[in-house]
Amino acid sequence: MIIGIGTRRGITKEEVIEAIKQALDESGLGLEEITALASAKLKENEQGLLEAGKLLGIPVDFLPDETLNSYNPPSASKASRFGLKGVAEPAALALSEEKQLICRKKIYGRVTIAIAR
Repeated sequence: MIIGIGTRRGITKEEVIEAIKQALDESGLGLEEITALASAKLKENEQGLLEAGKLLGIPVDFLPDETLNSYNPPSASKASRFGLKGVAEPAALALSEEKQLICRKKIYGRVTIAIAR
């Protein structure tokens, strides 16, 4: 399963990890089921996101705008101000095998999480 992540600028690893744990708890999933974290290319320098992936032992993939915009996420997104249809849901869908959202995006403080399989 893939966790798609959108964040505010300057996010900490603790915020990212806490959001992931909450989303997994609410979805009845375990961390061991997650094969990757995915986000937008514009987040590739967010140290908190990179550090969270490293601490959790899960690779973080940063996807280009064209890939994210090739999906039509079911939820509206503030990412439209960056020319994106969304971040969390499209990123999760893009890397998932079945292209099925099992957890629509939800906001946890300054982190948005969606989960797909």
